[in-house]
Amino acid sequence: MKVLGIDPGTATVGYGLIHCLDGQIAVGDVNARYSTINTDKDKRDELRLKELFEQITDLIRSMNPDVIVLEKLFFARNVTTAIGVGQARGVILLACEQAAKPVFEYTPMQVKQQITGYGKADKKQIIAMTKKILEIDQMRTKIDDAWDGLAIALTHCYRSGLAAKPQYLVSLEKNRA
Repeated sequence: MKVLGIDPGTATVGYGLIHCLDGQIAVGDVNARYSTINTDKDKRDELRLKELFEQITDLIRSMNPDVIVLEKLFFARNVTTAIGVGQARGVILLACEQAAKPVFEYTPMQVKQQITGYGKADKKQIIAMTKKILEIDQMRTKIDDAWDGLAIALTHCYRSGLAAKPQYLVSLEKNRA
C-alpha cells in the first residue's frame, strides 16, 4: 500500500510517500519519495492557494497513493498562522476528495508518540527516528516539513496495522511507560 503523508502549510507543504508491503515498511531512499511544495509569499493568498491546489492535485496524480494522511491542525498560540494553515488544509482536502482518495488525520502528539515513543519529542528526535526507521542516510532536502510528511505516513502505517513497529521502537515505548 502506498501512503502519502502531508504536512500542510501555506508557504511550505512537506510530503512523503512510503510503501507498506506485507506488514513491513519498504526502507531505503529508493522506496521513499519526499520533498516540499513552496508558494511565493509575495503572491496574493488566493493565488497561493490555487497554486497549492494545482500542485497537490498533480502530486496525487503522479504518486497515485492508496491513502493520504494529513497532520491535524493544532495551534495554541498564533491565530494568524492557524488561519493560513487551515486554508491550505482545506485546499489539500479538496484535492484529496476530487482524486477520490481516503484521508486520515493525526495530531502532532500522535505522530511524536508513534515515531519516537514519546508524545513530547522535539523536531530533531522525530527526524532522527524517521531517518533510522526508513534507513535514509541523506535527504535531498533539508526542510523539516518533508521529514514531517514521512513521519505522518509512518504514523498511519503503524496505527492502522499496515506495518509492525521495529523492535527498538517498541522497547523505547516500554521504557517510557
